[in-house]
Amino acid sequence: MKYLNDCTSDNREIKFNNNNYKYIQTKHSWHLVDPSPWPLVASLGGFSMTSGGVLYMHNYIGGGNLLCTGIFIILYVMYTWWRDIVREATFEEQHTFSVQRGMRLGMILFIVSEIMFFFAFFWAFFHSSFSPAFNIGGTWPPVAITVIPTFGIPLTNTFLLLSSGATVTWSHHAIIVRAKKQALFSLILTLVLASLFTTLQVVEYLDSPFTISDSVFGSCFFMTTGFHGFHVFIGTIFIFVSFLRIVFNHFTSTHHFGFEAAAWYWHFVDVVWLFLFVVVYWWGGIS
Repeated sequence: MKYLNDCTSDNREIKFNNNNYKYIQTKHSWHLVDPSPWPLVASLGGFSMTSGGVLYMHNYIGGGNLLCTGIFIILYVMYTWWRDIVREATFEEQHTFSVQRGMRLGMILFIVSEIMFFFAFFWAFFHSSFSPAFNIGGTWPPVAITVIPTFGIPLTNTFLLLSSGATVTWSHHAIIVRAKKQALFSLILTLVLASLFTTLQVVEYLDSPFTISDSVFGSCFFMTTGFHGFHVFIGTIFIFVSFLRIVFNHFTSTHHFGFEAAAWYWHFVDVVWLFLFVVVYWWGGIS
């Protein structure tokens, strides 16, 4: 196994080449893994989080506790599920070429489903903006809505997110040529840019002149940008896990789909933000 050039471990290679460990090496090309409880637990966590969020926003007793419980379950499942996948891929060597091909297809289908998810929000935005109802003044943006300046925080966030897309691509090429230091440095830059983006998004929300309850404009704006921000948060965790796996020498120049999946997801987040910036901030804010 060819590890990144400045992180090769002789003991690790001996471990995988030692006859004592032959029993864990995969002899077939099928993705046969042990039954996992995490999909079911993740579904329960997601249900608890969304239900708790609705109850909390309607001031029901216990809504906040249910919301926090759901978030904790989701974070716990993320840790344990990632742990199992890392074990399968790195230590049990179950991710053969055929398995990686199937996982690539699965990731592509997942991103397609995410595209459909955001398509629904853009559809709602266009439907409301092309034919604004009389109760919001018959104009778009609605009467009494002060829009967020396009060339302030939104433009800065666009620069930050596009730059992070470039740094994550840099890291990918560094892994291919087995340059560990470059891969780590570029991922650190990516994490810093992602953190700055999230921080500025929070600042924008705190200073926003309207709320989610201010007509359909506020609903579409905060639902679309809020879910995008949630995806940025998940993508940041995804990239941080890849960073740790590079530190612990889990990737090789030819076997690093875990990182590729994170990079694909991050580029998807970049593209969605470009549409958000052009449609919601710039075009949607023109009176």
